[in-house]
Amino acid sequence: MKTYRRLYPQVYDFENLYLSYRAARRAKRDRAEVARFEARVEDQLFLLQSELRNETYQPGTYRHFYIYEPKKRKISAAPFRDRIVHHALVRVIEPIFERRFIFDSYACRRGKGTHRALNRCTEFVRRYRFVLQCDVAKFFPTIDHEILLKILGRTLADTQVMRLCERIVQSGAGVLDSERELYWFPGDDLFAPLRPQGLPIGNLTSQFWANVYLNELDQFTKRTLKCRAYVRYADDFLLFHDDKSTLHLWLKELRDFAANHLRLLLHPTKCQVFPTSNGVPFLGFRHFTTHRRLKRPSVVRFRRRLRRLQQAYAAGLVSRERIGASIQSWCAHAAHGKTYRLRNQILRQTVFTPVRI
Repeated sequence: MKTYRRLYPQVYDFENLYLSYRAARRAKRDRAEVARFEARVEDQLFLLQSELRNETYQPGTYRHFYIYEPKKRKISAAPFRDRIVHHALVRVIEPIFERRFIFDSYACRRGKGTHRALNRCTEFVRRYRFVLQCDVAKFFPTIDHEILLKILGRTLADTQVMRLCERIVQSGAGVLDSERELYWFPGDDLFAPLRPQGLPIGNLTSQFWANVYLNELDQFTKRTLKCRAYVRYADDFLLFHDDKSTLHLWLKELRDFAANHLRLLLHPTKCQVFPTSNGVPFLGFRHFTTHRRLKRPSVVRFRRRLRRLQQAYAAGLVSRERIGASIQSWCAHAAHGKTYRLRNQILRQTVFTPVRI
């Protein structure tokens, strides 16, 4: 396997830092910490460049909060200058790993995304009789730091880049400990579950490293199991085949590989084999051979969002433009399924009353 050296100067190159700063501030220019950084952007970037060059850079403290849709998740927001470093690092090393990723991995990759994953799933539903649906239990909280760094080190021979990766990985140690339970895998000693685990949800590096981590599972599925119809989005993935017993065998082998090589637990109840004719739930839709239907929880969440927007508009807290953008965004997503009547029904029932003076 080819390894890459002399990458670190590219990370702290001023042009790379400036482009990373512009990417990190996108859609966040109204925030106070971004405005403070922007007020002295050149000085701040030169200072950050000096810290990276001299390897004195230290990540700051995360700010934590919870979101509750589609499920409760703990989000950890890094300081703005740390987000610039995350972008700068990913800009350099992402193209290297991108060449190693399989075609049918769709999360957080240029030219991929949700809608291409939906189309690929529907294509497989039309071609195969059975599907194995899999989900990794508590994926982000249980990513093992030692295993992740070993995977990165197999490709990145630049010791300075690896030290920066290690520093960022270690900054998330313990952040998600409250979101996971201790679990012993075969071959673990008494202290293995106490090793540092978890990547903060919210970091660009976390999203990228999640793909690096699960690429090991992708390669096993394609190269060892020889699965020809496989699609993965983040930690949700599907395997298709015309023989049900083959899929049950693959599920056992996937459980063993995930446990023994990645210290990951496939969900004990969500991983199941069933006929594609029943409809395959994936990324908020249920896929059939002739159409897709939006799953009910997605509709419920959108109705709740509309009610919040109605209240905010009545209180004068949100503009019509923002409301319009939010509705158009959801409708564009819902349009990837058979939802024309549903969209019309929801929008006809929704009235926005402006603030009364």
